[in-house]
Amino acid sequence: MRRFAKFAWAVLGFNLLVILWGALVRASRSGEGCGDHWPLCNGTVIPHAAEIATIIEFTHRATTGIAFFSVVAMALWAFRAYRPGPIWRGAMASLVLIVTEALLGAGLVLFRYTGADVSAGRAIYLSAHLVNTLLMLAAMALTAWWASGHRGIEWSGKSSRLLGWAIVAALIVGVSGAIAALSDTLFPQTSLRAGLEADFSSASPMLMRLRIWHPAIAVAAGLYIAAVAMRLGRGLRLGMAVIALVGLQLAAGVVNLALLAPVWMQLVHLLLADLLWIALVLFSADILEKPLSDKPAVRPRPMATVPR
Repeated sequence: MRRFAKFAWAVLGFNLLVILWGALVRASRSGEGCGDHWPLCNGTVIPHAAEIATIIEFTHRATTGIAFFSVVAMALWAFRAYRPGPIWRGAMASLVLIVTEALLGAGLVLFRYTGADVSAGRAIYLSAHLVNTLLMLAAMALTAWWASGHRGIEWSGKSSRLLGWAIVAALIVGVSGAIAALSDTLFPQTSLRAGLEADFSSASPMLMRLRIWHPAIAVAAGLYIAAVAMRLGRGLRLGMAVIALVGLQLAAGVVNLALLAPVWMQLVHLLLADLLWIALVLFSADILEKPLSDKPAVRPRPMATVPR
């Protein structure tokens, strides 16, 4: 495997960890750990004698900065060695999306969509943030995939339509899951029965009543995604991975509900969701890969040399 491909996979893995830490910020209500300051933390570059919430939030900001510069390095490398082509386009998309990711993250703080805020604006904003995060992961995963010797995508035929709807379904599940997770954080319940009664009560806040839709959406979308993977990818490792992750994710959702969404289980649930999303994106790229007659995706440009 080429050095660039290894670096691209490492960038994807590190960003996945940063995303999980960001979920910890939300689940632990640490979003106000640095006050309403950004990019500073409570008015300083490095907080001193900080509380746990401040440490969690500051760590997320610091690792986000590292993630950003790793994507910048990946984009510059791709620009020099793989332009034009799918690798370069994937790296550029990753760069654009991590910039918007950082801006959306800053907006959460500056608009005060943190802590105990229960506004509809926070739910909408968080949903947009989630969609951007998934698109960013997709761009990074495709960059690493193409750099590992795979060709670009040819988006045509019935398979592309089936996979396109599977991707849309996964995005919808992600949005509903983000709203459900926010509701679990803001409105913790003492028992499963009390939680279900609150979900169906007309007196409950809208955010709480919305979370009941997530399990139904997840089951329907999961069955569709698994059916597509079975139809198009029978015998393919990525197809089997998608099916297995759908099963694990649905099981994790049941456990998360039964345990009343503890923080650790929320993180496991999110990790499985992200892995399923990445597997689905790469499975789609594998199925829709251009024929061998097309120009290979991985062919580094010769670096300029100084004549002697």
